[in-house]
Amino acid sequence: MLKSMTGFGNATVEGTNLTVTVEVKTLNSKFLDIFCRLPRQFSDKEIEVRSQLTQQLERGKVEFSLNYTRTGEVRVGLVVNRALVGAYVQDLKETANGMLMSVPDAEVLKLALSQPNAYTSETPDPEAGANDWSIVQQAISQAIQKCDAFRRQEGASLEGKFSEYIQTITDRLATIEEQDVRRIPAVRERMRASVVELLGNEDFDKNRFEQELVYYVEKFDISEEKVRLKNHLVYFIEVMNTEEANGKKLNFIAQEIGREINTIGSKANDATIQRLVVQMKDELEKIKEQTMNVI
Repeated sequence: MLKSMTGFGNATVEGTNLTVTVEVKTLNSKFLDIFCRLPRQFSDKEIEVRSQLTQQLERGKVEFSLNYTRTGEVRVGLVVNRALVGAYVQDLKETANGMLMSVPDAEVLKLALSQPNAYTSETPDPEAGANDWSIVQQAISQAIQKCDAFRRQEGASLEGKFSEYIQTITDRLATIEEQDVRRIPAVRERMRASVVELLGNEDFDKNRFEQELVYYVEKFDISEEKVRLKNHLVYFIEVMNTEEANGKKLNFIAQEIGREINTIGSKANDATIQRLVVQMKDELEKIKEQTMNVI
């Protein structure tokens, strides 16, 4: 089963004091390219988040964002160092009085609060942090699962398109096989007519003509190319329907298909077959373009 690299998933999980929203968006990329947007509170968890995304999303450009909102009692992260700020206020007032200056108390307090170490960080609660992260992990898992489901759905759509393109090429190949039966007698007749026109009569070495004809028939023969092309088309569908299917492998098979189509076009020397080859190439380009979106 195929999976597309295009996907989107989001999830919101509510805890006792926390609501977490996670969004995961994936796009085409040759490699795995992860961009994480995490709140500062969870910045130390970025490596863990990247590891989880790598294991489950495998390939593509991944944009991950996490937002959270406190819903219960909010505790400030910084508290005023009252003892130190009080000392700053006392010193500032004494300095102002010594300079015979009158400074409003509000201005003194504002200046004191701007001094070094006026605030101290509140010691985090390890248990509360663990509970918060547990909620975040639930949201991350749900968002990734939704994104993966989206990718599978898109992959199923790609399978339908690939089957359609391969069937079109197969139909054109069948028409080429029908035309090929008429092509060689037509080549033989063109060569005979050219020889007759060149010599002005039919009095020429027919044995030598047949030898030359065999040479050109072998040169124009596309039997092997038709067989290989048919095998590649069957193999493409077989690989597409396996669990190990991936965009790189399908692209390699598409290149082999293109090689046989090009050889048929160059050896056929037939206008009808050339038109069919152009149509086959058009379908093949669609396949190559779509394989770039498969994981």
